[in-house]
Amino acid sequence: MRAFVAVVDDGTMSAAARRLQVSQPALSQTIAGIERQLGLQLLVRSSSGVQVTEAGTVFLAEARAVLARHDQAMATIARHGGAADCELRLGIPLELPPDLLTRPLAALAVEHPNTRVQPRHLSTSAQLAALAAGDLDVGLVREHPSGTELDAFPVFREEMGVLVTAERGAKLAGPKGIRLDTLAGLTWVGFSRSGTPKLYDEITAIFRSHGLDPGPIPSQDTLLLGEVKLAAVAGGGAFSLAPPNWQQPLPDSVQWYPLVDHPIVRRTWAAWPADSRRRDIGTFITSFGNH
Repeated sequence: MRAFVAVVDDGTMSAAARRLQVSQPALSQTIAGIERQLGLQLLVRSSSGVQVTEAGTVFLAEARAVLARHDQAMATIARHGGAADCELRLGIPLELPPDLLTRPLAALAVEHPNTRVQPRHLSTSAQLAALAAGDLDVGLVREHPSGTELDAFPVFREEMGVLVTAERGAKLAGPKGIRLDTLAGLTWVGFSRSGTPKLYDEITAIFRSHGLDPGPIPSQDTLLLGEVKLAAVAGGGAFSLAPPNWQQPLPDSVQWYPLVDHPIVRRTWAAWPADSRRRDIGTFITSFGNH
């Protein structure tokens, strides 16, 4: 019923799907299922949107009444027994911009004050596995999930730069930063492919196209830690990728430089189970806006 009301109010399947945080095909199937159950056509679909049939108008009035009564009943019970606490288990990768969660957490606190956020620092692969197992409610992942079990929404895009010693940077940097091909001969302080395989493959392919040898695949994700990056880079024979707003304090011997033409971009998506109907998750996701 909520799906049907949303489609009528928004005028199109796509707009209603965005508001409900479901895929458009899933929403279309929901509406079609209602029509099959009733044996009536409720909506007339067209390229410009949807039109409500006579039967649909009757169903709309009944649906609004049922939903209003349901919401009133739930509010009454909540006041009687006290609102129950709800937990939102959130997966977080390393190097997440510190202000990225400010707006979503503030919106969640206002609209769902009884939802408690339980953050867990996990790699993308670990988050996707935890989402599939029901051990996470939302994951902030560095790869768009495949399949239909998870929905995803882009929340952040970073044009990656490079960390090198100040001495080497003074030799390599031009007015717009450092060209990727000038880093040939240096060791890349990277991350384990097992933690973020698609991003790893994308970055190493870009390296090879610029004449860089990405070297052996690290066996552990610990190389993502800021202290490890800085220690390796400070030795003079290595470089590492880092976003422009990297929060790790840099020693005087290490500098961050942009990469000329921004060849490497790191994206972050919010991912959650496609069949979730939790309103607090919807509030949290939509509050990211555009970054």
